[in-house]
Amino acid sequence: MLLTNCHVASLHGDTPYGAIQTGAIWMRDAKIAWVGAKGDIPTAAREDASVDLEGRLVTPGLIDCHTHLVFGGDRADEFEKRLNGVSYEEIARAGGGILSTLTATRQASEDALLQGALTRLDALIGEGVTTVEVKSGYGLEADTELRMLRVARRLAKHRDIDVQTTYLAAHAVPPEYAGQAVAYLDEIVIPTMRLAAQDGLVDAVDGFCEGIAFSTAQIARVFDAAKALNLPVKLHAEQLSHQGGTALAAQQGALSVDHLEYATAADAKAMSQAGSVAVLLPGAFYTLRETQMPPVQAFRDHDVPMALATDCNPGSSPLASLLLAMNMGCTLFRMTPEEALAGVTRHAARALGLSDRGEIAPGQRADLAVWDVQKPAELAYRIGFNPLYKRIKGGVV
Repeated sequence: MLLTNCHVASLHGDTPYGAIQTGAIWMRDAKIAWVGAKGDIPTAAREDASVDLEGRLVTPGLIDCHTHLVFGGDRADEFEKRLNGVSYEEIARAGGGILSTLTATRQASEDALLQGALTRLDALIGEGVTTVEVKSGYGLEADTELRMLRVARRLAKHRDIDVQTTYLAAHAVPPEYAGQAVAYLDEIVIPTMRLAAQDGLVDAVDGFCEGIAFSTAQIARVFDAAKALNLPVKLHAEQLSHQGGTALAAQQGALSVDHLEYATAADAKAMSQAGSVAVLLPGAFYTLRETQMPPVQAFRDHDVPMALATDCNPGSSPLASLLLAMNMGCTLFRMTPEEALAGVTRHAARALGLSDRGEIAPGQRADLAVWDVQKPAELAYRIGFNPLYKRIKGGVV
């Protein structure tokens, strides 16, 4: 198929947005065969079916690189408590937070978890998302963690979307292991990771390095086990305090370090040297009413790629709009609209270790989003407005 008469934000090359005004895109065999100015269309491309996009904007398909889409229940009551002055950490220590979702998720059947996740996934697909990452981490026992990963894999069988799964059993210490974090890691987290890898259920391994979760030494234990299975790692770090998780993640060559509100310039330098992506999650910053912003300028100074994601989860970021996450990245974190768009395309792909998407360039997957706008800045500028015209997945509209 040949797409003609469109403005292209390719996110490829050194020009702003990789923009091509009045361009065209040729797709063959689910990949981009050619992209360029309308006047330079190859002769062979003119033989294929063509679609006139009437001046609309085309970007790479969006990528949500950090979500917790699979879970049971909700935490609206905790939302209310926080508004009445109770902190996220106080709620967690009182048995709420992640542990509240743990109970509901353990009790939910695989089909019930699937139906809930599909509802949230549909909201993302409706905004042009073509690839999504989904984490486990609300079971904190072998059966439920594996069930969550199976549900995440099933999502791609019910919807035309690519799903990357992340094993996050090192999310919190469950009640039955209270005060025994190392025993939990050795008896549940690491053996279940091996089972998940054996069954082909996991693409990467994550952890939560925080005062209310796990220390750097404990996370290192998980990462060592992941490396033995040839699984890439990533880390929730420096969200509520500075625990040194970013430095550990960089030492381990993590694909990404996520949240990062309390990260430092030294952390940014370490991430740059390691090639790790900074995944910024403004939905959690907004929901928890945080005031400590991630060091965006330090990431710029050290050329650390910045991705943006929804962090869609029942507690700290009940956000299922990647377009709104882009707006939040600009308004709350002072990112530019170009950084925001790169953050949900090119850099989001890198955060997942995927080199075949996130840009519109020959050889890349033909995952595209066509928008009823002409300026790419409009995608981050508008609030509560979805201008998606068509989503193209693997060259198919």
